[in-house]
This record gives sequence, C-alpha cells and structure tokens, in this order.
Amino acid sequence: MPRSFPAFPVARLLAGITIACGASAALAWPDKPIRMVAVSAPGGSTDLLARMYAARLATQLGQQVLIDNRAGGGGMIASELVARAPADGYTLLFTHTSHSVLPSMHSRLPYDPFNDFAPIGLVALTHSVLLVSPQVQAKSVKELIEQARARPGQMNYGAGSTGASAHLAGELFKLMAKVNIVHVPYKGTGAQLTALLGNEIQMSFSTVPAAIPHIQAGRLRALGVGSLSRASALPDVPTISEAALPGFDVSAWNGVLGPARMPQAVITRVNRELAEIAKHPETREKAAAQGTDLVSGTPQEFAAYIKSQIAKWSKVVKAAGIQPD
Repeated sequence: MPRSFPAFPVARLLAGITIACGASAALAWPDKPIRMVAVSAPGGSTDLLARMYAARLATQLGQQVLIDNRAGGGGMIASELVARAPADGYTLLFTHTSHSVLPSMHSRLPYDPFNDFAPIGLVALTHSVLLVSPQVQAKSVKELIEQARARPGQMNYGAGSTGASAHLAGELFKLMAKVNIVHVPYKGTGAQLTALLGNEIQMSFSTVPAAIPHIQAGRLRALGVGSLSRASALPDVPTISEAALPGFDVSAWNGVLGPARMPQAVITRVNRELAEIAKHPETREKAAAQGTDLVSGTPQEFAAYIKSQIAKWSKVVKAAGIQPD
C-alpha cells in the first residue's frame, strides 16, 4: 500500500521559494551594471546632476551606473520605459518636477505616475528667482504686488512653453498674490531673459545660474527666491515666502524612482547610498554652483512629496485655466 504524506499547500511552497529567490537576488545586488534613465537631454541641468549622482553611486556600489538619456514628452518617454522595466533594481529613473506636473497637463499618460513606480529618494531642490526689468520701479516683492494690483492686466511675465516651470511659477504667484498679470510664452530661458532685458515683459522666473550674470551686471533686479530657503548664490535676496507670500515655493525637484515592486532591500540600499552622496562635499559644491541644494529623505517621505506636488500643480493648472491635451 503506498505510503501517504501530510498535505502541504503548493501555493505556500511556491510563495516561499519566490520570497527566498527575491531575497537572495536583493542580497546579491548589484552584480552587474545599473542603467539610470534620465528624463532630459545631455547637457541640461538634470542631466548634469544625474551624471554626478551616477559617478558617486558607481564608486559606492562598485558597479557601473550608466546614464541613458531619454528626453521627450516632458519626461514621458523615460518614465514609460522605466515603468515597464523589470523591477530588479537594474533600471532606475532620474526624474524631475515634470513627473508631478504631467498628470495635470495630459488627460492620459502611458503609465500611472504613482502606482507604476517605487519612490526611492528625493535628491535635489533647485532655486528659482523672481526677476524684474530695471524699468520696473518695485524694489521688493510687496512693491511689485502693489504695482500689479494697481495696473490689472497691464504687467506681463515671460516664461517658456505652456506648462513649463517658469509658467507654473508665474501662475502660482498670480494666484497667491491675487494679481492679474499676463503670461507671454517664449522658446526657452534665453529668449525670455532677452525679452526681460528689453522690457518687452516686466517680470519673469528664472533658474539662479542663468540669472546671476544679469543680476551681478545690474541689468536685472532680483526681488525674491522662489524656494522656502535662500539660495547660497544669492544670500542677500529674501525668499518670496518670507518677503510677501508665506508658503510660496516653486523649487524644481529631482529624484530617483524605480519600477513598482522593486525589492524593498534594494530600495533601502539605493536610498542609503543617495543620502551619502548628498553629504559629499565636492558633489554638494558642484550642485551649489548650479543653484541646487542636495537633499535626502526616506522613500516614504518622497512618496508623500510626490503626492503633494501632484495635488499642488493640479490646483494651479485648474485655477489658471491651462488646457490639458
């Protein structure tokens, strides 16, 4: 008579094997090069920052970290690629503010901006600065608001294409200051600064590095920094938040995401390495020269930050009447 054996659920056995294999893979990570997909083209500020992080990560992990630039669609191309990649920790996304703006600007995205990704860490916040033409009499943010309120619809602000960071910064300023200022679009930062220098527009938000030469030469006047903290490159310029509009913050952010369902051990490891990079003096110095502060935090904090940013820009897009596609 055949000997009987106690029943053992097959599903439980397979689950145990899967967990064991996943844990083993996570412990071995990384044992081959890592691809870091950047949402911008080579040479841009996000690309430069991604390359700084990739170089430090390679040193700390003992494996190559290769940058794969996939510009296009405001970050959609790179994001979709990573969302569909194997969740093994060997494909990471180096993204920026557009990740939290695109959901408001597009009725459909080829991925879920939250559920298709594993937040790993916020790594950088970049300062912007509110500039005015020398012909504008205002010497402070409060004075600018007063002048704009006295001249509804007569003051223009320049920005890049619809939905660009400078455009959204201008619309948030308009909303919080309760002023009627008109958006004039330009093709890029250089064009909008040229227009500001020529007094075609009266005000504009710009990245700190692009603005500094004009500020130092006295060609443009800096009234306020668009972050919650002052920019080290412009220590005497107050934040807009402290000067007139408490809570005003249009910091551009960069962070690292992975595909959803990445092993938790790998997420924890990458997050720890990113935090070490944020402390590295040489890397911090290089970032500061670009008007960027390196930051760190937990994956949970980054997840909450992304949610808050999506909600924030959704309200601004709706209030401004910006038409999604």
